[in-house]
Amino acid sequence: MATHLATPLFSPLALSSSRNSSPKILFQSKNGKTFDSSATQKLNLSKLRKTDGQSTRFLQMSSRDMSFGRKLSTQAMDGAGTGNRSAISSKVFATTHLLVSLGIILAADQFLKQAFVAASIKFPSALFGMFCIFSVLMILDSVVPGAATGMMNFFEPAFLFIQRWLPLFYVPSLVVLPLSVRDIPAASGVKICYIVAGGWLASLCVAGFTAIAVRRMVKTEMTEAEPMAKPSPFSTLELWSWSGIFVVSFVAALFYPTSLGTSARTCLPFLLSSTVLGYIVGSGLPSSIKKVFHPIICCALSSVLAALAFGYASGSGLDHVLGNYLTKVASDPGAGDILMGFLGSVILSFAFSMFKQRKLVKRHAAEIFTSVIVSTVFSLYSTALVGRLVGLEPSLTVSILPRCITVALALSIVSLFEGTNSSLTAAVVVVTGLIGANFVQVVLDKLRLRDPIARGIATASSAHGLGTAALSAKEPEALPFCAIAYALTGIFGSLLCSVPAVRQSLLAVVG
Repeated sequence: MATHLATPLFSPLALSSSRNSSPKILFQSKNGKTFDSSATQKLNLSKLRKTDGQSTRFLQMSSRDMSFGRKLSTQAMDGAGTGNRSAISSKVFATTHLLVSLGIILAADQFLKQAFVAASIKFPSALFGMFCIFSVLMILDSVVPGAATGMMNFFEPAFLFIQRWLPLFYVPSLVVLPLSVRDIPAASGVKICYIVAGGWLASLCVAGFTAIAVRRMVKTEMTEAEPMAKPSPFSTLELWSWSGIFVVSFVAALFYPTSLGTSARTCLPFLLSSTVLGYIVGSGLPSSIKKVFHPIICCALSSVLAALAFGYASGSGLDHVLGNYLTKVASDPGAGDILMGFLGSVILSFAFSMFKQRKLVKRHAAEIFTSVIVSTVFSLYSTALVGRLVGLEPSLTVSILPRCITVALALSIVSLFEGTNSSLTAAVVVVTGLIGANFVQVVLDKLRLRDPIARGIATASSAHGLGTAALSAKEPEALPFCAIAYALTGIFGSLLCSVPAVRQSLLAVVG
């Protein structure tokens, strides 16, 4: 049975099939005549060509179009499948690349630490590793430039990972701050705050105006620096993934307090995830809020609130949970120990940033090195002198000497002295960075320091990584100088304090 569909020209009406007959195709012409064709017989269209040639051509074109459409749809489906497989493969490769490159840096840092401890060498092992990596890159660049480029490309995922999570590595010292300052008298705490705030402003001025004075003498024109890659923003998937880890691990630790062997290990997942969540949420806040409520503060606050909630629910108390957050025991690490374990890799990564900006360093060596050296010497000795003048305890004064140096190297510096409070050191360094992050741009404008080189050097020399991140977000032209000064300030400060005579002179000033 056929179904007729009227059209102005020839049009296919229907396909009818039965068990005993072959399918027929029915066509209807303008004069009402109907023609049929079966799969086993040819349709004589000679008359149709005479009277309805236009319709015949239409049928031929329709048949070709239908065939072409089927080919396109098949190719589209094949292409979609191939594209999905390719995307998955690229993600797997990128993840593997990151794990391998980052794993090599972490392994190298651990190896150097153990080697220096075994040899009783009192020098920052990560700093030695940084010099080794930088030297290898420079040698390769002079002999086989392609090898140096390949090495940079191989470690770029690890470098971007460290950049992306850098502020997170500073947080543990703020989280355990209630424990580290408990034995410090209130009057001493006020003096420390005065030294930190006033010292930051003084170091900023010294570094900035030194850079301006040297630039006026050398008169080196500023050229464009090598572009620096920026880490990717946080995704919604990351937020929900860490939220799920927090909820599950929190409940598990509450009902099974020693399920992972010790309470520190059992608390590690939810304390770590609470820290990461605080940073992700804080990073997504509007700029106006972040000026007052920095992501690091949000990060530390979320960790303390998680510890407080668990301490209350489990009955163990806040102090016990904070003790599990940062144990300082290699065999039983907490969440804070995991995060601070990346500090050595931060120093090693300086080699890559310095190599990338080697041309910039060479061109503006006078401004950069002079400002960094003057600012670092001023920061160390002025802190020692002011601490003595205000009557701060010598042990506390020594603990805050490296206030303008990044945490990883500041901890190495205070370890060269006896009787210091490393937790206080880390906290003071982070607070200094927070002050710089919030106020550096306004203060630089008030001081009329408009030169990008001076602004970058002054910021990094006084507020290290946190100040660098804050300024470079709004003034990308200052980022290369921030990155170089940030690394060189820590390097020169460590080298300076490694000299016994310099340490003795600082102790003499402290009194």
